[in-house]
Amino acid sequence: MEIKFDQTGCRCLRRLVSQVQQKEQTQEVRLPEAMPDIGRVLGCWGQVLVRGKEWNSTDMTVSGGIMAWALYAPEDGSAPRSLETWIPFQMKWELPQTDRDGFVCVIPKLRSIDARSTSARKLMVRANISMLGQAMLGEEEEIYRPTQIPEDVQLLTNVYPMELPMESGEKLFRLEEELALPGTYPPVEELLRYEMQMQISEQKVMASRLVFKGKGTLRLLYCSEGQVYSWEAELPFSQFADLDHDYGDSADAKVLPMVTNLEVDLVDGKIMVKCAAAAQFVVFDQTMIQVTEDAYSPLRQAHCTHQQLALPARLDHKSIPLQLTRSVEATATKIVDATWLPDHPQRIHNEQASALRLVGSMQVLYYDAAGELQSANVRYEQDQELHADGDACVEAILWEDGSVQAMINGGEINLTSECILDTAVYSGKSMTMVSALEMEDTTQEDPHRPSLILCRYDSTGLWQIAKENGSTVEAIRRANRLQSEPVQGQMLLIPVS
Repeated sequence: MEIKFDQTGCRCLRRLVSQVQQKEQTQEVRLPEAMPDIGRVLGCWGQVLVRGKEWNSTDMTVSGGIMAWALYAPEDGSAPRSLETWIPFQMKWELPQTDRDGFVCVIPKLRSIDARSTSARKLMVRANISMLGQAMLGEEEEIYRPTQIPEDVQLLTNVYPMELPMESGEKLFRLEEELALPGTYPPVEELLRYEMQMQISEQKVMASRLVFKGKGTLRLLYCSEGQVYSWEAELPFSQFADLDHDYGDSADAKVLPMVTNLEVDLVDGKIMVKCAAAAQFVVFDQTMIQVTEDAYSPLRQAHCTHQQLALPARLDHKSIPLQLTRSVEATATKIVDATWLPDHPQRIHNEQASALRLVGSMQVLYYDAAGELQSANVRYEQDQELHADGDACVEAILWEDGSVQAMINGGEINLTSECILDTAVYSGKSMTMVSALEMEDTTQEDPHRPSLILCRYDSTGLWQIAKENGSTVEAIRRANRLQSEPVQGQMLLIPVS
């Protein structure tokens, strides 16, 4: 006798790829004729711009470039100059072959950037980027549920609340502002570098719409009367994206912003900003998953067909505020600028526990005791404890939470960076599910079989005891007047059917 099973679809978003890649690019840049010869390189900065994402049948590609600025002191002793260049890149991730298009999500990080002079008229700029690339594809997982169950058939059915990724998308938006420096700052004569740091402060799913808020922090380095200064301004934004489905109060989202284009110009003393950004997002929702994990009959033989059900459930997610501190030996009289270049966290395992290793660098630009402009870099490495099973999938992203603070302390500069470590732990285990059940005909009763068995309860559980002895969980509970689970080692009466 074959037991009929209904199939229901469970909608979810599955990651086909989630992998960090690193790429180093170098480019030689020649000075324009109007710029003086290079005397000494003072520092180098960059902004990663993602211009394109493409999903192919066997791979996904991401293209863009790095806007780089190399600051140098001219050989003739004049004011510092900045040389701007564009360094293109393309990165590729292999995909399992599929005939459907999915969604590409990327989080770029500038790991390091530096410049050196190869001659009085040439600079070699080297940039190293680190990018988390994710390929997501919507799927319908089949869940089997038996119907028309005979009275003698016992089912082990459990219901699991799961937080599943349901859909993904991207909202393009622009920030355009006309800014003016406060009167306490010297006027801008020449822009030396600029960058935009995007940060999401709030996101909320409201039925079929995702609403999110945040800010873009514009950071400038400029020259005025031969001296170098830095200034930053915040550009708040509030946006929404239409979703493909309606959601209830249990839904939430993760929004991942990135800059796709940035233009900053100086017009009549005003700073004109045009920034294009993309807010990539993933929507999560609570779903109750009911699965039949086992079946038997105390009266006849049952033959179960099992399948493994692996759902990308998010088990835990946290936002942890952190403070990274480092010191640089330097005789400084004035701090001009301080920046932070974080890499993507690396998951490591040791004998005690699992952890995330946070690595990156900080750069500071300052005037020394002789009034000369100098720069210094320092690497950092810090481990953060991670509570996750070894087979769990972990996603970790480190975000900047404000500017790097630099303070002169005697013969050194103390650097402090406030940041947010976002972690998400996804299930790495699958569930066993009965997908088909075949029952033999009812067997004849064995006259020599006892109607009652005495058994000591152990870790196998009531279900396994009932199955092995031809009883039912309910019959065992009733015979032993159990209101809850028995204690380890308790003697139980097992009624046999």
